Amino acid sequence: MKKALFILIISIGLTSCFKEDERLEPHDPGDAVTVQVDMTKDYRYQVYYDLESERIVSQNLKTEWDLGFETSDTGWHVILNTANFMWAGNTGKTDFSQSIDTTGLEWKFDKSDGNLDSTAIGRWFEILAGDTTYTNHVYAINRGYTPSGDLRGIKKIIFQFVDNNQYRIAWGNVDDTEPNVFTIEKDSSMNFVFFSFGDGGQQKNLEPHKKDWDLWFTQYTTILLTNEGDPYPYLVTGTLINKYQNTMVTQDSIASFQQIDYQKALALNYTKALDVIGYNWKVIEGDVQSGNVNYVIRENLFYIIRTQDDFYYKLRFIDFYNDVGEKGYPTFEFQRL
Repeated sequence: MKKALFILIISIGLTSCFKEDERLEPHDPGDAVTVQVDMTKDYRYQVYYDLESERIVSQNLKTEWDLGFETSDTGWHVILNTANFMWAGNTGKTDFSQSIDTTGLEWKFDKSDGNLDSTAIGRWFEILAGDTTYTNHVYAINRGYTPSGDLRGIKKIIFQFVDNNQYRIAWGNVDDTEPNVFTIEKDSSMNFVFFSFGDGGQQKNLEPHKKDWDLWFTQYTTILLTNEGDPYPYLVTGTLINKYQNTMVTQDSIASFQQIDYQKALALNYTKALDVIGYNWKVIEGDVQSGNVNYVIRENLFYIIRTQDDFYYKLRFIDFYNDVGEKGYPTFEFQRL
């Protein structure tokens, strides 16, 4: 009896020396939600979607803007609207009053992963001994194409100034007609404020508040490979993620959609690359040259999204056509884990 009592006391004492194992809070998955996004058959709309509120936050015609300006206090990067297949080239010249010839110009485009150190425009100033010096290089901006395939023309631009609150640019036509100076005001509630060369130059605050959306359905330019492995730029239609905060995504083609749960989501590796969802949740069947093609959903490809609020969602695409058979209407199903 004494021996049994001794063992019981020792057991209680040892147990009290160890912390209880940390347990994950149980997560009740939310209801599955199915959404159709109306980009239309010529992909003219860019659509922002928020998973938590289960709604389209805003949309705009992709031709409504040309350049995006980073909005943080120290922000200075400028991006292209690659939904229009836009390009930029640095002429190296500094005389804005001269006409520019783009023959032989090295055209560049922004990488689709959203890396701001790989933009077509790049750094347009230098900081030496604490002083900022602007290169005042004249850039040519090829505005790309309309949804119907018409050329939108070429503009020239100099990035003259940036501080905590604003940018100043000079821009005009390549033949030196219609020169303009424009001030762009930063708004840190968005990732970027947009600028359009149209209608004499306009600032366009089209992007929703950066805390209010997760997914961006849009066309964008990316790199594909030829059969010989040579890279070439191509305009694709897909889904980009919000660059703000900790929004990250991973993909899974091994587990079934039903098997993906909260515990599995926590164990996966995620990336912040904006094009991790991208376009290849669908494949093309048919003759691309003739345009006689059909888009087929990859049914075994799923995505797990960790939002800026640290919620986890699983998502899969289920269609790219509307009820009357028109392409450009991606339909997806998602569920909070």
